[in-house]
Amino acid sequence: MSALEPIFARRGGAYDPSGHARGPWDPGAQHGGAPAALLAREIERLDPGPAMIVARITYEFLAPVPLAPLVPAARVVRPGRRFQLVEAELGCGGETVLRARAVRLRRGNVDLPAHALPAVPAPETPPEACRPTQYPPDGPADGFHRTGMELRFAPGFDWGKGPGRGWFRLARPLVDGEEPSALQRLVATADFGNGASRLLEFDEYLFVNTDLTVHAFREPLGEWIFLDAESLLDTTGVGLATSTLFDEGGVVGIAAQSLLVERR
Repeated sequence: MSALEPIFARRGGAYDPSGHARGPWDPGAQHGGAPAALLAREIERLDPGPAMIVARITYEFLAPVPLAPLVPAARVVRPGRRFQLVEAELGCGGETVLRARAVRLRRGNVDLPAHALPAVPAPETPPEACRPTQYPPDGPADGFHRTGMELRFAPGFDWGKGPGRGWFRLARPLVDGEEPSALQRLVATADFGNGASRLLEFDEYLFVNTDLTVHAFREPLGEWIFLDAESLLDTTGVGLATSTLFDEGGVVGIAAQSLLVERR
């Protein structure tokens, strides 16, 4: 994996995005999953990372994230042994373009009865049995949705007809010389909820998410994350995309996105 061109290259204290970070809406802007994963990485770098689990992370997209060098910043705003609150942001040209707030909970070892554990099974169809696909089916050859991530939708998926179900994994390093973490893989996939469950045509409508919240009660295992997503739209121009997130062992969390909907 390390031989592949990364999505972001380190340049001093900044990160320079490659074309693999590009999104489907604007050739000069990034897909939300790429900077979301990068900001998750900054949160994980704050001590005491190994002793805590990110149980919730909320992103606010304050502006389109450009294909330009990004400067990160992160800080613990509420320290604690069992509960912490962390804030992080990405800046570009002196402007904050993405902000995140995360809750970290103490990693423990709790003996739970069987009935208290999740009963939601893993997806029936494993990644190797699903068909590779392009998202969307046209546009630039590169992009986070094409060369940054590998997408395999489940049998019966009908593109653009509602709920979307499929497996996602990072196709290359997020940052040069590093293996992506479980959290980075999870948030990178979660931002695909509104696109995978789209009800509208890309060339006629915008249905862009202005935020993303991911709740996870355990860390996913393996490279693949399964997304089961659905979008709800209203004539007011506001929508909501919700997703359930799985690894190959079962459910790991949920995600939600507020959508701004308008005709082009």
